Amino acid sequence: MAEYATFGLAPATRAGGVLPDGGYQAHRDFLDFIVDGRALLARLDDLDAVSPLAADLGPSIFTAHVRRLLLDAEPPLADGRYVLYGCPECEGLACGAVTAVIERDGPDIVWRDFAWQTDETPDLARDGYHGIGPFRFRAGEYRATLERLLADGIPEAAARRVLLVGGRVAVPARLAAALRSIGVGAEITRDAAGAAGEELRTYAAVAFDPTVGEDERAAVRAAFAAAGSDAVVVEPLAPIVPLLVARIEEALQRTPDDRRPLTALTATTAEAHVEVSAACRVRLTGYRLDRLHRVRAHDLLDARLEPGRHTVPLDGRLGKRGKGGTFVVARTFGDVRVARVKRVSGGPREIRFGRDRLSG
Repeated sequence: MAEYATFGLAPATRAGGVLPDGGYQAHRDFLDFIVDGRALLARLDDLDAVSPLAADLGPSIFTAHVRRLLLDAEPPLADGRYVLYGCPECEGLACGAVTAVIERDGPDIVWRDFAWQTDETPDLARDGYHGIGPFRFRAGEYRATLERLLADGIPEAAARRVLLVGGRVAVPARLAAALRSIGVGAEITRDAAGAAGEELRTYAAVAFDPTVGEDERAAVRAAFAAAGSDAVVVEPLAPIVPLLVARIEEALQRTPDDRRPLTALTATTAEAHVEVSAACRVRLTGYRLDRLHRVRAHDLLDARLEPGRHTVPLDGRLGKRGKGGTFVVARTFGDVRVARVKRVSGGPREIRFGRDRLSG
């Protein structure tokens, strides 16, 4: 008989965002399954997915998912299979889902035959997760963990509310709309310095429009400090909405650096340095404004990176220096970082990307 594994749940996030093509990536808060002290999702090859225990489901749907995992309801799929992770944007199998057989074995609960499933019957030989499971849980611990959700519900997510200081036109208005579309509350004001302390404490971040002068920014910072707020202050960047969204998402990220997938990001005109703490897929995008104040987005990388520090060549790929600066945004599941590109002199040279040599 297989050894017992421990079972638990922990809050997790699939970060929303504004994509380079102008589309939106939905923000989802959910509970991840913790098996033997490690998040199960982290074992699944950098999968962009969420569990059925999501915060934005209605109470009846959330309860139905919990009861299925407790085996108090019929399995949703054939052969006793249950969905453990699905598409963050929809709930259909067409996008693919991680499923497993969940069954009773005497007094125990067993999760086995993990697979990537896109139709009614998975091909275990082709699409099975052969290195994962089976997991045998003690029924008492397993049931107690899930039954607490029926009484308490999903833990409330941390505050995701941002105050935008500036005029209600152009970039601030578009930025507020983009933030709201990914689940971040956003309000625009020009008199934040006079707001009540209890109101200021409801914001996790405050961002300034470039039109706001230094004296006004100092007064707003002082008002937040006097209110005892721990809001992160986001100083003005180039007026590029996807870039500003990414910077605000980064400001809202309260996970310690040593526990984040993206542990560091720096960039010069010659190269970007990305450091990851675990194997994950990383998208790297450059942003700048051209001489006519048009937004230029540059796809720089979309690849799975192994743990460690990686160098990506940028020589000539970002074009001329943008008005207001040039920036690089790194994204992976649940994390985002922003770096200003620093200008360096010198021509193309050979560099390293992971263990492979590339010509810059």
